[in-house]
Amino acid sequence: MTVTNVDKDLERLTLTVIADFTAPVERVWQLWADPRLLERWWGPPAYPATVQEHDLTPGGEVRYFMTSPEGEKFGGWWRITTATAPTALEFTDGFSGPDGEPNPEMPTTSVRMTLGEHEGGTRMELRSVFDTREQMEQLAEMGMVEGLRQSIGQMDDLLAAG
Repeated sequence: MTVTNVDKDLERLTLTVIADFTAPVERVWQLWADPRLLERWWGPPAYPATVQEHDLTPGGEVRYFMTSPEGEKFGGWWRITTATAPTALEFTDGFSGPDGEPNPEMPTTSVRMTLGEHEGGTRMELRSVFDTREQMEQLAEMGMVEGLRQSIGQMDDLLAAG
């Protein structure tokens, strides 16, 4: 399995996922930078993503939706804070309503993804920071931890495909 560690820190209100890959940093970055590749892993296997907008520049947005096995659509968005290809991406992550616009009733998280060389391959650290413990618990109850584990677990096959 790609994911080597998951750390929920209730004191710091963070969820950190560490994943190790045999591919070089630049190749792992492409899984974030190419919207068609992002679609193939962002979201658990049974909930594939469709990326509608993809701008990884500061102030840019990524808008997408995931489709459940029953055909239900769940929207999401990222607002990019910083992008330092090929090693770091920071963004605010949130949910959208049926109209594709951000849903202010749902929590957002601040996310920092970093890539670095590690044992001949790449280590990815994905850290989500929550505003409150309640938000952290709400997203955990919605399956965020297992969803991230399953999503990231799909990256190996994409990297192996070249």
